[in-house]
Formats: sequence, C-alpha cells, structure tokens
Amino acid sequence: MKLALGSDHAGFAHKEVLRTWLSDQGYEVKDFGTFSADSMDYPDVAHPLSAAVESGEFSLGILLCGSANGVCITANKHAGVRAAIAWLPEIAALARQHNNANVLCVPARYVSEEQAKEIVSTFLKTDFEGGRHQNRVSKINC
Repeated sequence: MKLALGSDHAGFAHKEVLRTWLSDQGYEVKDFGTFSADSMDYPDVAHPLSAAVESGEFSLGILLCGSANGVCITANKHAGVRAAIAWLPEIAALARQHNNANVLCVPARYVSEEQAKEIVSTFLKTDFEGGRHQNRVSKINC
C-alpha cells in the first residue's frame, strides 16, 4: 500500500518515527514534509498530500500537527478527502469503519510516539464497513 505522510513542525518528530516504522513494515511511504522542526505553515504540506490522496496516487494519508485541527481542516478542503482526527485507536477505527476516512490526522502534542503508532496501525488495518454508512458518506461532498 502506498501511503502519503506529512506534518508541520509540531508533528515533525512523530512523523520521522512513523516514517521509519511504516517503511519497516513494508509500506511504501512518500514523505511530503516538513523536513525539520523549524516553524512552518501546515497548509504547505497538507494541501499537496491531500491532492495526492484525492487523485488516487496514494491510498491513504497521514498528517500530524500539534492539535491535528489545522491539517484536518486543510485536508477536508479537498473534495475527495475525508480527513479525521484520532487521538485513540478506537476513534481511528470508527473513522475508517463508519466514515471511510482516507486521511488520518494525529495530534502530536497530545499523544506519545507509541500511541501514534497504535492509532496509525489501527487506521491502516481497519476497513470501511459500507452498508448503511455508504449512504451517509455519499452525502458528504457538496
């Protein structure tokens, strides 16, 4: 599976851990940045990553920032993206099962690196349930 991965400066350290960990697990990962802990603007990463998921170049995306709000708001500006914030594995599972989320947004300032791995792992291993949820997801785009 091809994954798109990105963060702002607040999520940089977690992103670096996740990039290596995901690659070690056999995922093909493209790092959209940022490439240092220097302050930067999260839309500069969230927009290109979201466009790549929207186009189908990547199956799923993972974005990190301090609260996950900024990257999530930005990602959801793309019509083909359903970005969801998850700070627990159970929320990541529901985002996939019920909302067919294709971009996971992790609040790096509020979860440890190990918790981030658990959240990401759950997101990647959980499938969309379809059924009654498909009708709801079909109504999301304007």
